[in-house]
Amino acid sequence: MSQLEALIFDVDGTLSDTESDGHRVAFNKAFAAAGLDWDWSVELYGELLAITGGKERIRHFLNLHHPEMLQEPGIDERIVDLHKSKTRFYVELLESGAIPLRVGVERLLRQSRDAGLKLAIATTTTPENVTALLKANLGEESISWFEVIAAGDIVPAKKPAPDIYVYALEQMGLGPDRCLALEDSHNGVLSATAADLPVLITVNGYTQDDDFSGAITVLDQFGESDNPAKVLAGKEIEGEYVTPDVLKALHQSAQA
Repeated sequence: MSQLEALIFDVDGTLSDTESDGHRVAFNKAFAAAGLDWDWSVELYGELLAITGGKERIRHFLNLHHPEMLQEPGIDERIVDLHKSKTRFYVELLESGAIPLRVGVERLLRQSRDAGLKLAIATTTTPENVTALLKANLGEESISWFEVIAAGDIVPAKKPAPDIYVYALEQMGLGPDRCLALEDSHNGVLSATAADLPVLITVNGYTQDDDFSGAITVLDQFGESDNPAKVLAGKEIEGEYVTPDVLKALHQSAQA
């Protein structure tokens, strides 16, 4: 039976509740700066989250609400420019301290490093978004905590395709049986399991009603001693919050 050697984290919704008060706000700022009257409400953005990737999300929105714009000359470049503008606004929000990490994330990252587990990231968000989130909440040196930061367009197919996880595994030189994915969404489960990775879920407001079939366990959060994690489905955990030992036990149970 293989031992757990590495944790591969999703970012948006897993490390931080970035979507509603981060990415959504940044998209709306980018639209306004470009002279567009689009406003993505909390509800609309929740629907758009079914599409992974910011540029892909803009294109999907246009297909649904402004299909005629997709026929305009230069629309591909305009989508790219809008997304670059959105990223700048998002980084500004991060640097202002407006987007903290979720409960238990910093503790779990530090404990996992101390326990000798390798850390990696596999996400559809841009590399700039990842590094800005880490630096704002954990300091400049935190970038070096991660052996691999697989992000954005580094692979052609985004989640729910397994490509980003396959890339992270290849870069670490590890088989999926030695790793555990930590995700927050249905698309995340599909992506991780398609790469043969066992996966743990922590839900958020946008994903709490997703189908998490295939996950080892589903939690409301990683938890802390004064803010316990709650098991919503799947395997129970030992104790009141997620630790490296809890993750090792879940990893073992997935191989049984």
